[in-house]
Amino acid sequence: MTGIKDVAERAGLSVATVSRALSGKGNVSASSRERARAAASELGFVLSYHASSLASGRTHNVGLVVPSVDRWFFSAVIEGASAALLEAGYDLTLYNIGGNPAHRHSVFNDFLLRKRVDAVIAVSLELSEDEIQKLLAVHRPLVGIGGPLPGASTIRIDDFTVAERATNHLIGLGHRNIAHMTGNEAYDQDFKLPGTRRGGFEKAMNDAGCTVRPDWIIAADFTIEGAYAAARQLLGGSSERPTAVFAASDEMAIGTILAARDFGLRIPDDLSVIGIDGHDLGNVMGLTTIDQDAKGQGALAVRALLGAINKGLEPEPADTAHPTKLVVRTSTAVPKASETR
Repeated sequence: MTGIKDVAERAGLSVATVSRALSGKGNVSASSRERARAAASELGFVLSYHASSLASGRTHNVGLVVPSVDRWFFSAVIEGASAALLEAGYDLTLYNIGGNPAHRHSVFNDFLLRKRVDAVIAVSLELSEDEIQKLLAVHRPLVGIGGPLPGASTIRIDDFTVAERATNHLIGLGHRNIAHMTGNEAYDQDFKLPGTRRGGFEKAMNDAGCTVRPDWIIAADFTIEGAYAAARQLLGGSSERPTAVFAASDEMAIGTILAARDFGLRIPDDLSVIGIDGHDLGNVMGLTTIDQDAKGQGALAVRALLGAINKGLEPEPADTAHPTKLVVRTSTAVPKASETR
């Protein structure tokens, strides 16, 4: 049976260099990597990660835990993390807990504690101190995305400031009659995202001397469909309509745009709409948004973990603010003169 020594002899390299070249770990010149891969291909050799794991104590596998896979943000984070792991020669094990307490308990108290993964990324999950400490006790480095995790490294955006910035974009255009589409109570559990973004909206409105109308704060489920139904009630429920809507996510902003069209409202002439995310459909819909670079957050989490693992360390606990960017498209504009009076 062909072994790594045979590949090393064919390539004219040391066994250590061939191992690094084929595993993607460590510094290897481009020419040496190509020689190692060519020799391995000629001999039909595939590096055994099982044998490598036994020797190093690593699995070259990272566990990624998400509340759901049917939301754009979570799938985008997964895509960014997966691409970064593939580039580094690592596998990814996805744990979709689906809002099920029993599944969550099994993942954090059993699966992640076994010798299956080298590290863990938790997305939009407010872990308990017990869950965090169990992972750290068995040397499973942890990086969270979405909010602070005591004792662990985290990557997140400043949701309060981002919401304030989105609202100020509308105010800066001259809007005063602004509605806000927030998330319902079910989504206010981990890190209280809806409440935080609503707080940023209300601060911007109050600072500008604009009235926050309770009947213009409506809740949906962060989906296009849910927001569409909620927006139909907002826009069709009375003779007075807002001139602009700040939605706490791009999917809810898109649902709002679709509902507005049902009532013959033109975007942005009759209604301006802004969201938060950087959703792939944003460009198609002409949606103005605050892009939070979800894929980049996933990739950054991977780099933070692997940088520490490759040095034989655990990541130093740090709360990293990920940059956001206002992307102005055609869904926001100056309101009609008669509506600013």
